[in-house]
Amino acid sequence: MDFRNVYAQGFARVAACTLPVALADPAENARRIVEQVRECHEDGVAVVLFPELSLSGYAIDDLLLQDVLLDAVDAAVVTLAEATAGLTPLVVVGAPLRHGNRLYNCAVAVHRGEVLAVAPKSYLPNYREFYEKRHFASGAGQQGQFLVRPHWPGADADGEVPFGPDLLLTADDVPGLTVHVEVCEDLWVPVPPSHEAALNGATVLLNLSASPITVGRADDRRMLARAASSRCNAAYVYAAASEGESSTDLSWDGMTMVHELGDLLAEGERFPSGPRRTVADVDLDRLRQERMRQGSFDDNARAYAADDAGYRVVPFRLRPPGGDLGLRRAVDRFPFVPDDEARLAQDCYEAYNIQVSGLEQRLRAIGGGDTDRMPRIVIGVSGGLDSTHALIVAAKAVDRLGLPRTHVLGLTMPGFATSAGTKEHATHLMTALGIEWEEVDIRPLARQMLRDLGHPAGEGEEVYDVTFENVQAGLRTDLLFRAANQRGGIVLGTGDLSELALGWCTYGVGDQMSHYGVNAGVPKTLIQHLIRWVVSSGQFADDDVDETLLGILDTEISPELVPAREGESIQSTQDTIGPYALHDFTLFHLLRRGCRPSKVAFLAEHAWADAGTGLWPAGYPERDRVAYDLATIRRWMGVFLRRFFANQFKRSALPNGPKVVAGGSLSPRGDWRMPSDATASAWLAELEENVPES
Repeated sequence: MDFRNVYAQGFARVAACTLPVALADPAENARRIVEQVRECHEDGVAVVLFPELSLSGYAIDDLLLQDVLLDAVDAAVVTLAEATAGLTPLVVVGAPLRHGNRLYNCAVAVHRGEVLAVAPKSYLPNYREFYEKRHFASGAGQQGQFLVRPHWPGADADGEVPFGPDLLLTADDVPGLTVHVEVCEDLWVPVPPSHEAALNGATVLLNLSASPITVGRADDRRMLARAASSRCNAAYVYAAASEGESSTDLSWDGMTMVHELGDLLAEGERFPSGPRRTVADVDLDRLRQERMRQGSFDDNARAYAADDAGYRVVPFRLRPPGGDLGLRRAVDRFPFVPDDEARLAQDCYEAYNIQVSGLEQRLRAIGGGDTDRMPRIVIGVSGGLDSTHALIVAAKAVDRLGLPRTHVLGLTMPGFATSAGTKEHATHLMTALGIEWEEVDIRPLARQMLRDLGHPAGEGEEVYDVTFENVQAGLRTDLLFRAANQRGGIVLGTGDLSELALGWCTYGVGDQMSHYGVNAGVPKTLIQHLIRWVVSSGQFADDDVDETLLGILDTEISPELVPAREGESIQSTQDTIGPYALHDFTLFHLLRRGCRPSKVAFLAEHAWADAGTGLWPAGYPERDRVAYDLATIRRWMGVFLRRFFANQFKRSALPNGPKVVAGGSLSPRGDWRMPSDATASAWLAELEENVPES
């Protein structure tokens, strides 16, 4: 595997191009297009798209029916094919072409010196500023046709080139790259040709457009292209006409964009001066995985199959370039946390309220809808991030149910390694929120249990093994459950999605267990942003609460189970199991996208190799903006995979809790089901074989 090559990692590079058009001068337009194709070739592009009627110009009215122009267009197609014979990209240009007795508005696909196919525009606009039916015939119903052009390179022995809206251009050496082409208005109709093509296997949908610009139309185009890419589980590439088109009655903005599964990968400058290319790497693996997971997509394809005459496949061999071509798409460092500040605020609003409403419903269900019979919420509060967030979810839930804050019982249970700072945070927050709280020192109970077990730590020796840690974790959970029995309550779990993925929790009578796991669907990397949002959005409108929450955000993530020896720092979770930032990155791409470890590592290197490039979520502390090299990524991914597989038994017995993020949950009743005795061997072998050590 060429690890750093995008084509080896399941991507295909596409380009949407716009350029000044020479009205009614096909030879000059062909020359300008070839210049752009050469630059795309140097850039490693697989598919390059140009605007509608780009060989002739769109706004030339009745000149479209002149034989001189149409002869020049035919000749320009030959010129284009010959001039790009040694170049990588599949080139798609717009051209008016005669077929039979009529003229068609066509997309012409050219590759390595041959004309592969011609796709006519199916739906012709004849309203507002459009009068295409004056010149063109509709391509709808032209399935199975051939264009007779013996002089075109690529024509078969009978001088024919495939013609029709039913053509799929498939690269036989780039798995998953199947291209379909439609023209402008085809996207605006209720059932676009591209959608049926997607059901028949197309993954990259192209739209050549000459849509003139009016106020608000750009948003309409974005909406349609985004929706098409989302509904079709595909990439949608759009290129509109630019300067040079006639301004007699209209204007042109040269809009270019690439969407993938509803995500905008890239958008070009509008109203440009000169040629522009919008280049992005489309994740063909992601499209394939999404179609495989979304069974309704395939059901829809079968529903249409009975009335479908079938699509013709036009194969071509791309011969993509090797080597490190970079990656032309943004990769989020934190896939569970948006970089955009407004989107992050919206996600935090939704996540917090999903948790709150889930807890409300559980309390209502247990109480039979009667407020007086709703159980109390019993929660262990350590002063760390997870228990803090669970507590503010609980406080908001009782507020919304009209219950007093004292309906929440918080227990802080200091052990052998509890720091003064976290204990102070815990007690201060519980006091500021006005809940009922108590302190139970677990050290006497822990020492007694350790002595009963014959453990050296019971006699004061510094033997800090897993038994030493889990005695404390188990006692805390046991106390919570017994307090819930005593006070008529339920234990609110605080463990998060990332801890469940890594198995970083004590099974059974430990923090793995609760009556309701309110944080079970929230990854660790999102928790701090949720707490920050609770403060910034004024959820409690209390300065004392807010100041304490902000102080907790600066706390080192630690289980606080092993005392620090003199001169040592406190026990650090991330020093032991690795950075949560990398683990959440791996979790997202494994859980949501089913990626191979090597591809996750490839993406992680692009996201994390340089702390100075790319976006960071709003409010993310400067001191935490670090970089990770490939060796570090590889090392911790191995840890993640081993722990993820080895700890499935903990997730198989997971308490109820709401799914929060679109990236998925680990509930055995929901998004993730696997046997507890599965092995990570195949995943580890793929990682070790395909990811270099540096």
